[in-house]
Amino acid sequence: MTDRQPAPLVVGLDNGGTTNNATVLAGNRFLVDGMVETPSRVREGPEAAIAALAEAYEQILALAHLDRTQIAAVGLDTPGPADARGVISRKGSTNFAHPGWHGFDVRAALEERLGVPVTYHNDGNAAALYAHRTHLRERAGSASSVSVIVGTGLGGGIVVDGRVLTGAAGMAGELGHVPIPLDGLLDAGQPVPTCQCGTPGDAESVASLTAITGHLLPYWLTRYPDHPLHAEPADRAGRQVRGYGERQDPLALRIFAQQAMAIGRLLTIVANVLDPHVYLIGGGVVETAPAFRRWFLDQVRAHTALRAEQAAVAEFALVPDLDMAGARGAALAAAAAVPAG
Repeated sequence: MTDRQPAPLVVGLDNGGTTNNATVLAGNRFLVDGMVETPSRVREGPEAAIAALAEAYEQILALAHLDRTQIAAVGLDTPGPADARGVISRKGSTNFAHPGWHGFDVRAALEERLGVPVTYHNDGNAAALYAHRTHLRERAGSASSVSVIVGTGLGGGIVVDGRVLTGAAGMAGELGHVPIPLDGLLDAGQPVPTCQCGTPGDAESVASLTAITGHLLPYWLTRYPDHPLHAEPADRAGRQVRGYGERQDPLALRIFAQQAMAIGRLLTIVANVLDPHVYLIGGGVVETAPAFRRWFLDQVRAHTALRAEQAAVAEFALVPDLDMAGARGAALAAAAAVPAG
C-alpha cells in the first residue's frame, strides 16, 4: 500500500473592480475563513493590476503560513467579458475601461509574474461554480443553476451537471450584457440607461453599483429634492444607498425595486432558454440585513415569470458566503486542474 498523496494546495484570487480577495484551498477545506482584501487597481491599467494581484498572492501565503514552493496552482477570476483563456474583450467593460486592458491576456501575465500555473474563469462563473456546489451538494453533478452576481457590474454564471458552461469563445454566462425589456421598469421620464459596454438597456445598466451611481440615483434624487444624499459626492452617495435601503428609505427602495425587477426579467429570459433547477442571487446587494435580503430576493422571484411547471420545481436562493464565493470558486477550478498525484 502506498501512502496517500496530500491534497494539493491552491490559491484562489478574485479580482474585482475595487478590491482583490484571496483564499487557500487544501482538498475540501478552505484555510482562510473570511475576506482577505487588497486594492485591485484595475482602473489604473494592466501593469498596476497585475502587481496588485501579486501583492494579494503574497499576503494570503503569509496569512496561511505557506511559501511559494507549496502552491500547486492558482485560480484567477476577473470581471468579464473575457474569453476562456483569460484574454479581456477588446470591447472592454465596466471594470476594464482602461484601453490597456483591451485584448490583454490577464491569465498569462499573472502566470508569468507568479511562476505557478494559473487557471482562469470570469468572476460570475467562479462564484457560480462555488454557489452551485455549496447549495446543491450531492445533487451538484446532476442539476443546473444560474447565478447573478450584483457588484460594480453584473456578473453571471451557468452551471450544468456540475460543470461551468463557458461557450465556444469562453463568454457564456455574460448575463449582465443581455438586453431586457424596460417597459414598466423605468419611471415615466426616466432616461434609458446605457451600459459601459455600449449596450442601452442591458441588465447591468440597471442592476449594478455603476448603474446606481451613474443612472438610478441621479434620476431618483430629482424626485426626492430634500434627500440627504444630495450633499454627498456621487461615488460615496452610490455606496450609501444600500444602507438607506436597509432602513426602508423610500428613495433607496425605489432603486432596489428597479434592480430586482431587472434581474427578474433577466431570469425570465434564462428560464425560457435553460430552465435551471436553481436561481442564485449574490453580490453586495444581498450583503445586507436579513429582512432587506429576504425582501430583495422576494422581489426578484415576483418578477421572474415562470411557467407553472417550472415554478413547482425551481428554487431561489442566495449565493452562499457572498463576497468570498468568487475566490473560492476560482480555487475549486484550480484544484480540479491539478494532475492527480
